[in-house]
Amino acid sequence: MWNGVPAERIANGIDRQMIVGEKLMMCRLTLQPHVDTPVHSHPHEQMTIIERGRVRFIIDDTARIAEAGDVLHFPSNVRHGATMLEEEVVLIDIFTPIRDEFLPAATERQRREVGPATTERGTREVESA
Repeated sequence: MWNGVPAERIANGIDRQMIVGEKLMMCRLTLQPHVDTPVHSHPHEQMTIIERGRVRFIIDDTARIAEAGDVLHFPSNVRHGATMLEEEVVLIDIFTPIRDEFLPAATERQRREVGPATTERGTREVESA
């Protein structure tokens, strides 16, 4: 399924694909070795699934190494950050509610005005089967 979702370069060494539903979103990130995401927090609940590679996470001042197959849960407002280790990392972040700041303005406006639709720039809403 991810093969049909366009990727967007969001920062040096980070590409993101997004699938957006009505109340949650999935972001598949491909991160180059040694990329660092600074410690931060947000009101969104987050689950992260490591698809490939190894990542050093900082979660509330505690370090943890995660690797392919690991699933992490970040409750709302928990401080966290990550450093990719020696290899390319592919991970999936799932957020609820939707992180509107990740969406292009037109996509956000369309979602609110007309409901589910296929959108541009790596965001695709899919209907349930």
